[in-house]
Amino acid sequence: MPEFPISPLSLPPKINPLATKFSKETYLYWYELMLLLRRFEEKTGQLYGMQKIRGFCHLYIGQEAVAAGCMTATTPDDKFITAYRDHALAIAKGITPKACMAELYGKATGCSKGKGGSMHFFGVKENFFGGHGIVGAQIGTGAGLAFAEKYRGTKNVVLCFFGDGAARQGMLHETFNMAMLWDLPVVFICENNHYAMGTSVARTSKTLDIYKMADAYEMPSDSIDGMSPEDVHNGVLRAVNRARERGGPTLLEIKTYRYKGHSMSDPQKYRTKDELEQYKERDPIEYVMNVLKDQYKVTDAEFEVIIDRVKAEVDESVTFAEESPWPDDNELLKDVYVQEDYPFIVD
Repeated sequence: MPEFPISPLSLPPKINPLATKFSKETYLYWYELMLLLRRFEEKTGQLYGMQKIRGFCHLYIGQEAVAAGCMTATTPDDKFITAYRDHALAIAKGITPKACMAELYGKATGCSKGKGGSMHFFGVKENFFGGHGIVGAQIGTGAGLAFAEKYRGTKNVVLCFFGDGAARQGMLHETFNMAMLWDLPVVFICENNHYAMGTSVARTSKTLDIYKMADAYEMPSDSIDGMSPEDVHNGVLRAVNRARERGGPTLLEIKTYRYKGHSMSDPQKYRTKDELEQYKERDPIEYVMNVLKDQYKVTDAEFEVIIDRVKAEVDESVTFAEESPWPDDNELLKDVYVQEDYPFIVD
């Protein structure tokens, strides 16, 4: 069987700026990464139903092209920060599926030591800064990360992800104003999956095109097809290049769609089955697979290698989580304050 040198956790392939045609290597990277994110999330949903995973759980299924396109448009030194639908972006950024699954289980080997759970993935060395449960809170924190990069004089950029629901938060307006005033190297990415928790954009805002909210701050903005990794890559790359060249922030509205509910407890009565099926007809994984078959003549046997590799990686993550220890009781009050001898914690 053939073996590809591409791994979803390896560095993304190099791409010419603003490419209109992408290489076979790039499509293979996108395909395997998106397939890994999809299969990990499907397994997460299954384990949640078995009560192996508790608490809140928000799946990313359907939105994988956003993560894939963002990865090829950025460097490992660029920072990602997002809200509570964070599993896929964390894995894309390099946190291992094992560490992510262990965190979902609440185990000590998890990426947040089992203390964060589904909504609070974190990886400093991977430059992934959450995983935030308070709606819109990461917008201000994302700008703060960008301020730090500018202060240090780096060329790094922060990608700050939020949903269409968080676009209604006052934090967004305060942050947009300061980010523009200080020309911060941040790309604000609204992953518009249309329904926030369960209410359509049309029922919450007179402005249906969220990217136009940037006009009030003279911030560059764009609307991107979030079902296309090519469009995501090109749109994000334009914004990232602007930020690296000291051109300040950009707002990107990436229009995508989640196949599952807002969370595992969502009955999804706010949309029709026909609408869901229409989006599934544009599934980004199927699309990339067809490009690889039609344009690059990738065979079924070659796809099987990738499929088996992804399955093994997901299965290994479950085994790792199952066999990992629970956090010790003495971990309860650790990692709360930076100051180790903080005087107001009572044992």
